[in-house]
Amino acid sequence: MSNQRQHPRTPMKCRIKISHPDLGDVFGHTRDLSDGGVFVVNADLATLPPGTEVRGQVQDMPIEAPVLRMMVQRVIPGEGAGMAFLDEE
Repeated sequence: MSNQRQHPRTPMKCRIKISHPDLGDVFGHTRDLSDGGVFVVNADLATLPPGTEVRGQVQDMPIEAPVLRMMVQRVIPGEGAGMAFLDEE
């Protein structure tokens, strides 16, 4: 199977808060990051179906990080979810 990713992935671990009306605020860690999205490790996120919009904010920065709109692209049950960054309108 060929790799169809548009953006190369970079391993990166940082704490992130994901917010969704059904889950509330969920904290996890990033596994990898690209220009197009991020994979977040937290098993609760795997309950969200692909296409679900969430908000994400990196935690523990020296200044408050921006809140970004993201969409669930894929889930790995028991592990977490891959999310694409959405353009701000």
